[in-house]
Amino acid sequence: MTVTTDRPVASQAKYGSPDKLKTAIGSTVGTTIENYDFLAYGTAAALYFGPLFFPGEDPVVGVLLGFLTFGIGFAMRPLGGIIGGYLGDKYGRKPVLVGALMIMGVATVAIGILPVYQQVGLLAPLLLTLIRIVQGLAFGAEWGGAVLMTFEHAPWKSRGKWAAIPQLGVPLGVFLANVAFLLTGNLGDEWSWRLPFLFSAILIIAGLIIRFKVAESPEFEEAKATGQLEKNPLWTVIRDDWRTVLRVIALRLAETGGFYVVVTYLISYLTTSHHADRGTALTGLIIATAIGAVSTVLWGALSDRTGRRSLYIVGSVLTIAFGFPMFLLANTGIPALIVLVYIIGLPIIHDMLAGVQGAYFSELFKTGTRTSGASLGYQFSAAISGFIPFIAAAVAVGLGWGGVAWIYVAVGVIGLVGALLTRETWGRRERAEVDRIIAAAE
Repeated sequence: MTVTTDRPVASQAKYGSPDKLKTAIGSTVGTTIENYDFLAYGTAAALYFGPLFFPGEDPVVGVLLGFLTFGIGFAMRPLGGIIGGYLGDKYGRKPVLVGALMIMGVATVAIGILPVYQQVGLLAPLLLTLIRIVQGLAFGAEWGGAVLMTFEHAPWKSRGKWAAIPQLGVPLGVFLANVAFLLTGNLGDEWSWRLPFLFSAILIIAGLIIRFKVAESPEFEEAKATGQLEKNPLWTVIRDDWRTVLRVIALRLAETGGFYVVVTYLISYLTTSHHADRGTALTGLIIATAIGAVSTVLWGALSDRTGRRSLYIVGSVLTIAFGFPMFLLANTGIPALIVLVYIIGLPIIHDMLAGVQGAYFSELFKTGTRTSGASLGYQFSAAISGFIPFIAAAVAVGLGWGGVAWIYVAVGVIGLVGALLTRETWGRRERAEVDRIIAAAE
């Protein structure tokens, strides 16, 4: 960032673009739908997909295979991030957002009409896996464009708050998915899992209408007008910023690794171990994610005051500290304590990390390679953490819940190391420089 007296730049720094609110809403609606679509699969894998698509004498094997296909979608997210990041840096953020949402919508509705194993045999899990691959590609392309569009439209001194808004798609998506499964739970085995996926069609139409009205990023347009776009943004990131990409992977693992232990594995653990019924687990998730609709933005706004790195260090330490207490509370079987587990694990710990990421990861890369760089780190981490429910379920077979607690602690340690090795992007020096930019043009 360099000081300038250019009035349009100073106006953007102070007020953001005129379309900042519309962009934030459009990005958030899209990320909510994408997370609803992607994470509904996780709930269905925990509750339904084992016997429907992977029948066998041992129900644990069915759950493991359901979680394995859940992880396959994550394995495809880096490729989606590479494609979406390259196109976003080369041709603009908006086309990628619209295309990713359309592809995700078609894939999710397709899950709702899939035949099950009893009807078509092995073709059922094969089709499910194929659709999951398509979902992973679409979701991988989504995040970078949505968050960076909002970040680049926002006032510079409150980018933490604004970039956290699209991150609301995570708790809101989980909230809607679990509400859908809770409401359809008594409709019988057939419709109880199909309707939540079919419902996605309504959300997709609404999301596309909003996204078509969103303006392109002003920073991308400026870089395009001044000839500052990279000819090959992906190669530039790999050549110049590979260390930063590795740091982003480590930072992201603390957030997303812990998230999938709490959101996906824990619900399976509670119900199969008979510590809680399905309704209690889903209610805890719904309450926690409803709180997350507020807490995510609050954490982002706090990072505008304290800096990004310091909050990330705190969140990583809390992840390390909560691994074993989480299961000790869950094992009591007391509904209020189970709800408390979800509240601590999601709006407090997870959202502290997720709320900071939008601005933190964006600020680590320059405009011409921002989508490629942030998406690479973000989605490669997701490819690893997407298999955590599967790994957790497998580890639990031999080591019980203590093994899963150690997995949760381990991702916190990785995140802490990443935070300690990553520079602060919004400290006193950066805030003072933005103040000078604004004051110089007034």
